[in-house]
Amino acid sequence: MKEYYDTRAPEYDEWYLGQGRFAERERPGWTEAVAKLERAIDALPAARTLDVACGTGFLTRHLRGEVTGFDQSEQMLEIARRRLPGADFVCGDALELPFGADSFTRIFTAHFYGHLVQPERGGFVSQAWRIAPELVVVDSALRPDHAAEEHQERVLNDGSRFEVYKRYFDAHALAGELGGGSVIHESPWFVVVSASRPGADAPADRLH
Repeated sequence: MKEYYDTRAPEYDEWYLGQGRFAERERPGWTEAVAKLERAIDALPAARTLDVACGTGFLTRHLRGEVTGFDQSEQMLEIARRRLPGADFVCGDALELPFGADSFTRIFTAHFYGHLVQPERGGFVSQAWRIAPELVVVDSALRPDHAAEEHQERVLNDGSRFEVYKRYFDAHALAGELGGGSVIHESPWFVVVSASRPGADAPADRLH
């Protein structure tokens, strides 16, 4: 996966922006859905946040408070650092987060959890609870044109091909999978769920 994201880094934002290979793809309501997703992230209370698998920082820039971005791809982080010069960025393995207990008040992650197989999912969530009392997960909404779990071939602009494991989510089912959380946002394209560390106070239900 590291090679895939290193190679994809210069073109990653084309997915959000509808450019490159995505310019001709039919995605009804996509631009509006991205804007609503950004507003939902903007509305999160300011927090000391670790953005796991931050990529190019496309969504990281909407997080308020003291933000640290974390990613395995230095190529992605080079773009994120230019985009958010005031944030901190760390390169490393998201399944072995090098942070102490309660280093942050929120773990945020977008389009990462849905690539994890078992037992990686449980291991990641356990790490999140060690590091912060809140976990916010952004991922792709379950749609009729996709199965809940797929192995996909991704073709990049240079013609290289990679196989990627990908899940799509019902927002309330995802909240249950994380141990019982609240749905912050859902659309035909995206879901956002907030969950609290077991024993911690749950955040108020915020559906935008």
